[in-house]
Amino acid sequence: MQQVYKLKDGKPYPSGSKFNVKGVNFSIFSRHAEQVELLLFASTDSDEPFQIIPLKKEINRTFFSWHVYVSKLPAGTWYTWRMDGPGHARDSGFRFEKNKHLVDPWARAVSDKRWSRKAACQPDDNTHTAMRSVVIDDKYDWEGDTPLSIRSETAIIYELHVGGFTRHPSSKVANPGTFAGLIEKIPYLQQLGITHVELLPVMAFDEQDVPGDTASLGLKNYWGYSTHSFFSPHPGYCVTPEQGTHVQEFRDLVKALHKAGMGVIMDVVFNHTAEAGANGPVINFRGIGGKSFYHLDQNDRSVLRDYTGCGNTVNANHPLVARFIISCLEYWVREMHVDGFRFDLASAMARGEHGEVLQDPPVLWGIELSEQLVKTKLIAEAWDAAGLYQVGSFPGYRWAEWNGRYRDIIRQFVRGDKGLLNELATRICGSSDLYEHQGRLPINSINFVTCHDGFTLHDLFSYNEKHNDANGENNRDGCSNNLSYNCGIEGDTENTAIVELRRKQAKNVFSILLLSQGVPMLLAGDEVLHTQHGNNNGYCQDNELSWIDWNMASQNADMLRFVQQMIALRKRHPSIMRRRFLTGGIIGGQNKADIIWHGSEIEKPLWNDSEARILAFTLAGMESKEADLHIVMNMSDKNTTIQLPVIKGKKWCVSVDTSQQSPHDIISPHDQKSLGKNNYLVNSKTVAVFENIGFWTL
Repeated sequence: MQQVYKLKDGKPYPSGSKFNVKGVNFSIFSRHAEQVELLLFASTDSDEPFQIIPLKKEINRTFFSWHVYVSKLPAGTWYTWRMDGPGHARDSGFRFEKNKHLVDPWARAVSDKRWSRKAACQPDDNTHTAMRSVVIDDKYDWEGDTPLSIRSETAIIYELHVGGFTRHPSSKVANPGTFAGLIEKIPYLQQLGITHVELLPVMAFDEQDVPGDTASLGLKNYWGYSTHSFFSPHPGYCVTPEQGTHVQEFRDLVKALHKAGMGVIMDVVFNHTAEAGANGPVINFRGIGGKSFYHLDQNDRSVLRDYTGCGNTVNANHPLVARFIISCLEYWVREMHVDGFRFDLASAMARGEHGEVLQDPPVLWGIELSEQLVKTKLIAEAWDAAGLYQVGSFPGYRWAEWNGRYRDIIRQFVRGDKGLLNELATRICGSSDLYEHQGRLPINSINFVTCHDGFTLHDLFSYNEKHNDANGENNRDGCSNNLSYNCGIEGDTENTAIVELRRKQAKNVFSILLLSQGVPMLLAGDEVLHTQHGNNNGYCQDNELSWIDWNMASQNADMLRFVQQMIALRKRHPSIMRRRFLTGGIIGGQNKADIIWHGSEIEKPLWNDSEARILAFTLAGMESKEADLHIVMNMSDKNTTIQLPVIKGKKWCVSVDTSQQSPHDIISPHDQKSLGKNNYLVNSKTVAVFENIGFWTL
């Protein structure tokens, strides 16, 4: 028979469950609850709680916190909450349902082993199908680890999905699809040369949150943009989640990546939760205080305002919600040693309690000014799903932004669009038009061409149209404006000329991305030409369509080598990683301009030619021993002889020519040979880079 534990009043802080050798303090916030129960379970598989603890207002409530201390309760005990309160009618804005088990919003580890989203949408008791939280012993040996301090201008970000990175059988890891599996692939990441991994959502999310037609195909929420427990690592990425090892397993990953010199950036979703719209499930926030946590329509409070396209919007600038968000972020930095965050649909967090756009949103400034987050990288997806677009105007100064303008102009230029040279030059120089007037820097621009949302790089040059039928939504989902080009044939082909053109275009994108000022972000798998066969919205495809096929690393070894060498080229040139904007002025003490623009002829850029598709520039080395760079981007359909600047005492060497076959497409410094002339034939659809170790005369 299970022991019944003795109780004490408990304390309101900290929220969640806090274990020590004498027992566990439980605390949960609810402003309007009138009845609260804590239910204790022996395991994730227990059919019934072994102890139900009713809390009393007189002794277990302090202001808006409900709390109780359970003496001698061991770590490893699972628990849920139940609450009842006023306003059972949904038009009140409340969703108190006394039969619903609630997962602790502050839980450090949760289980979804018995979870039924459908049951959570119904009014009946869901004891047997609810998520559960577990009490953890927080001890951990960090071995001296701390968050890294990698300067942003030197950062190279690699966006990956923890599950999809190692779930394919070809990964040959011991625990596919887990934090532990990713640890086994750290040597690959080191060889690639990236400095940070950006993990798609790893806070616990609802895998069952997909449309009905999609679920009927056996598909589930794969990307993870459906968070319910913001303090808990996702149980699906753990080896032994039933033992409550979530925190330890995530910390092991962070510590291992730090030992390898790489930082960890988490993709976080504070714009909405897994509780969806008016008829969505009661998981936690909705049953605790949804009236505060979500944006509600002022005329009909049963309606949740939706600025996210996901059924609800977190009321992020409500004082209590803002405090929850900031405390959560500080926890992941302080206790989990995370190095940064990328905020999904971050502009939704700039809205006030009535949906209005705030000039100075308290939650965003609170994040920027938090002392615990002062060294943490902050990256905003600076738009939401309701038309608010803030790229270049996101509130705050320290926030970097996913630069959608950069993505679009590079896609258009590489596919061959004309008349883009002026904006192209601005984008590859750090987008000064977006950031400089605000006193911001090139490092505020996160440059990317592909990401999880949209075509992979391979598919960007293989498909003109999206092919999302496998998602079960009749190809309605996903973006239709991809700025892609299939090179002449839609999809797979054995046409050698088209296959080679597609590979060259992929190299062109990598070259431009890694030669641009700002912070580059690569999509995992692009370096080995991973394909999703035209599906540009793989959010529900937890299968081989989305998983990284590690056989591609050998099949496309030439592409992998090219990317590795391009990253190495960037790293040996501080001139590409400037913290300040280029000016065209003279570099102090070196008698040379930091950048000079050209066309095919020296110092004759084609700014006013609406047909031009050739841009060249010379970038001065920032240090006396750093080679200068001459970069030519010829996206026209013609092979063109270009002039090289005359140098004094030195000759140019070819470093990159994307039209050449490996290993001549990119040449490391010790294998470079002098051209012996000051001109070079740059083939059509080609990026060429030249290095020297001297300086040119002006």
